[in-house]
Amino acid sequence: MSEPDEGASAEPAGGGDAGAGQGGGPAGRDGAAGGGDNGARGARGQAGGRAGGAGGGADGEGGAEGDGQKAESSPFEQAGKGPLGGSGGGVGGSGPAHAARQNFAQPGNHFATGGDSVVVQGSTVLTQHYHGDTYGSGAVGSTMVAGPVPQTELDRLADVYCEAAGYQQMKELLRGCGLLVLCGEPGSGRTATALALLSELTDNREQRLDPDNRVHRLDPGNPLHRIKASDLTEGHGYLLELPPDEPPQHPSLIDELARGESRGGERWAGAYGWGPGRPTGLHLDRLSGLLAEKKAYAVVLARGGELAGQFLRGRYGLPCLPPPTGEVLRRHLRVLLKDAPEGAMGEAGRLFERPETKEALGLDELRPREAARLAEQLAGRVSNRLTAQQLAYGCAEFVRIQARAWFADADRPGTLPAALPVLDATAFRIAVAVFNGSSYSLTAEAGEQLVWELAMTLDPEQAVGRRLFAVHDVDRPALARAVVEDGEFDLGDAKVPMRAVRFQGRGLATAVLQEVWHGYHNVRGPLTRWLRALCDDPRPHLWVRASIAAGVLCSWDWVYGAGELLHPMAAQESPTLQMSAATALAEASREPSVRPAARTMLKEWARSGDACERATALLTHGYGMAAGSVGASLDALAKVARQEDVDLDELVTASFSVTRLLAGSEPALVVARLGGWLREDRRELANLVLLAVIRALQTKATYLWGLHEDKEMERHGAKPLIAALLVTRPELARRLADLIRHTLVTARSGDAALEALASWLRRAAKDAEQLRLVCRFLPLLAVDHRDRERLRHLLDRLVRDPGDPLAKPAAQRMWNAVGEGAGG
Repeated sequence: MSEPDEGASAEPAGGGDAGAGQGGGPAGRDGAAGGGDNGARGARGQAGGRAGGAGGGADGEGGAEGDGQKAESSPFEQAGKGPLGGSGGGVGGSGPAHAARQNFAQPGNHFATGGDSVVVQGSTVLTQHYHGDTYGSGAVGSTMVAGPVPQTELDRLADVYCEAAGYQQMKELLRGCGLLVLCGEPGSGRTATALALLSELTDNREQRLDPDNRVHRLDPGNPLHRIKASDLTEGHGYLLELPPDEPPQHPSLIDELARGESRGGERWAGAYGWGPGRPTGLHLDRLSGLLAEKKAYAVVLARGGELAGQFLRGRYGLPCLPPPTGEVLRRHLRVLLKDAPEGAMGEAGRLFERPETKEALGLDELRPREAARLAEQLAGRVSNRLTAQQLAYGCAEFVRIQARAWFADADRPGTLPAALPVLDATAFRIAVAVFNGSSYSLTAEAGEQLVWELAMTLDPEQAVGRRLFAVHDVDRPALARAVVEDGEFDLGDAKVPMRAVRFQGRGLATAVLQEVWHGYHNVRGPLTRWLRALCDDPRPHLWVRASIAAGVLCSWDWVYGAGELLHPMAAQESPTLQMSAATALAEASREPSVRPAARTMLKEWARSGDACERATALLTHGYGMAAGSVGASLDALAKVARQEDVDLDELVTASFSVTRLLAGSEPALVVARLGGWLREDRRELANLVLLAVIRALQTKATYLWGLHEDKEMERHGAKPLIAALLVTRPELARRLADLIRHTLVTARSGDAALEALASWLRRAAKDAEQLRLVCRFLPLLAVDHRDRERLRHLLDRLVRDPGDPLAKPAAQRMWNAVGEGAGG
C-alpha cells in the first residue's frame, strides 16, 4: 500500500495505536484493531464541538455528549427502523407500488361512467342495455323447445367466419359421435364455430330451398337428460348453450331442492332447468346415442369453470380458442367495405394499427365478437360516418362492455350455495383488477377472501366454506380473461421467480373496478371491508396494492370512500393501516376535484388529539402530494419538529417522511431545506435533519418509493439513497457531503451516522460501480485532519472485522481517496 500522508500518521486522540497511520493503509499492523476503533470514537468526541458542513456548526452540545453523557431519550437508536418495524428502514420494495400505479394510470379509459353502454354505429350513438344472459322461463315441460337459425344469419356467417384453432378436429369428433361440447368464454367465437360446424355437416347451404332449416337452437331451459329421440329430426344439427352457473354440490341442499323445501329452491331449479343434477358424462353418452340413431349432430356450449373443466377431461369436450384478431377483422371489413372506394380496406387496417387505437381499446387481443364490432366502427370512420373522437370513444367502450357482462346478475339466483360458483369467478376478477401483474397465488388467495365477504353479505346466516378441488388453476385465469406467466417478485433486496397473473388488456383493471364501484352499491360494503383487511397485511405486495386501489376508489367517490376507507384505517394503532391510509390519501389527491378535500383531511389528522391520526398525517407528507406540494409537506414536517414537547416517535416518523421526499421528484428542494433547518439552531429540528441523513445513508432507494414515477431513480433502487442521488443528481454531491459530515461530527448522532456510513462502504466494496462512486465522494467528507482520521479509523475497523472483513483492495482505494480530501 502507498504511504499515508502526514496527518493520517498522527496518533489518534482516543489513545492506543493508530493502526491506520502506522501501517500506511487500513489494518497496517496486527495490533491496531482495538486502537483504531477507540481512536475513531475519540476523534468523534473532539470533533463534536467543531463546525459542520451545511449547518455551519454543531449544536454546541457535542463536547458534553462526547464525554460520555447520553441523551435521556435518543431518537438515533431508532434511526435504522422503518415505520412498519424491522430494520429495512422502508416500507417494501418499489415494485408493487409502481406496478399498482401503472395498473390504474391507463390513458384512454377515463370516460364518464353512465348507466348504459354506448356503442357508436354510423353517425348515431345507440344505447344498449346489458342484463346478462337470460335462460328458460323456468317451466320445464315435456316438449323440447327449439327454433331454426335464420338462413340470413348462416349466410352472413359463411362470408365472415374465420376457422378457430382445431376446427378440423372438432368436425371429426362430430362426425364420429354426433356430439361436441365446445368450451370457451362468451365472445370467443364458440357460437359462430358451432353454427359453422353444424351448417357444414348438415349440408345446410345445399338446402337453401328447403323451408325446413336444418340448424336449430335449443332452449337452454331444457336439461340434457330430458332430450328424447322424438325431439330430434334426422339429419339436423342442434345448438345448446348451458347456463353459466353450476348447481350446488351440497347433498343436503340437493335433497331439499328435490323436495322443493329449500328457501328459493323452486326458483333455483326452474331458472336453471337442471333440477338437482348436473350434466355428466352419462348424460352426454345418452345424448350421443340418440343423435347417432337420428344421424343428427349437436354442439353444446359451456363457459369456462369447473363444469367446462370436467367436459374437457372427457371424450366430447374441446376448447374453443379465438382465431387471430387481424384475420377476423379483415373478413368483416371485406364485407362491410365491399362497395367502398379502392384503398378503404388499407385505410381501415392502418387505423387499427395506430397506437392510439390500441391504447383506447385497452385489450391485447380482441375476441371474434369484439373484432366484428370494431370492424363496424373502423368502416364507419373510413366512410366518414364517424369522427375520430367517436371512434376513440367507441374503442374505449370495449373493456367496459366486458366488465358489464361479467357482473350483470352475478349473484343469481340470490341464494347460497347456489350462487357461490359465480361469486367465486366474480371475486377472482376483482382480485385480478387490484393485483394485476402480481403473484397468482396471492391474487387467488385474496379472491377467496373476497368470496367470503360477498357471501356473508348475500346470506349472513349461511355458513361459507371453500371448495378444495373446484376450478383448476389452469382453467381459472380464463374466467377473468387473464393469463398466468413467468414473472419476478420484487422483495426490495432481491427478486425471485413467480407465477404472475395479469389481464389480457391494460384497460380491464380500471373498467372492472369502475363497474363494481359505480354499478352495484351493495358490493361496496364487502369490497371496502376486503380492502381494509388487505391494507392491514404486513406484506408489501398486499397492503401497497390494496391501499392504492383504495385511493383510486376514494377519488371516484370521496364522500363514501373517506368515511369507509380512509378514516377507519387512519384511526387504528396498526402501523400498516396507518401507512395504507397515508398511501390511499396521497393516491386519491391525484384527482383535482378531491384535492382540496384531501388537503383538509390531512390538516384534520395533523391537528387531531388522536396519536394514530397524527402519525398517519406525518406518513402522508412523505409523498408530498396531499398537502399540495413537496414544499408544503416539508413545512408541515418542520412544524412538528419545532414543537418543544415533540413526541419522540413522531419525530422519528417525520424523519422517515423527509427521507422519502429526498427520494422523490424534488431532491434539490429537500436538501436546501435541510441546510436551512440546521441554521435555525433548534435541537429537535436539527435532530430531524440528522435522522433523515442517517436514513439516506443506510436505506436503499427502493424502500423509499413514492407515488411519482422516477425511472432514473428506479434503475438505482438497489443502492442506498445517497448513492442513488449521487448518480442521478451529481450536482447535489457537495451539499450532500456537507450534511453527512455535519451528522458525523455531531456527537449525539456520530455513532449512528458512522455505522450507517460503514454499511454503505461495505456495499460499495462488493459493487464496482458503487466503489467508484464512493471513492469520488469520500474526498468531500475529508475536509480536515480529524475528518481523515475518523474515516481511516473506520476503514481500519472494517478491514479487521472478524465476522465480515472489508476486502483490502477496496479498502485501499477508499483509503487513498480519503487522502485526496479538501484538507489533504
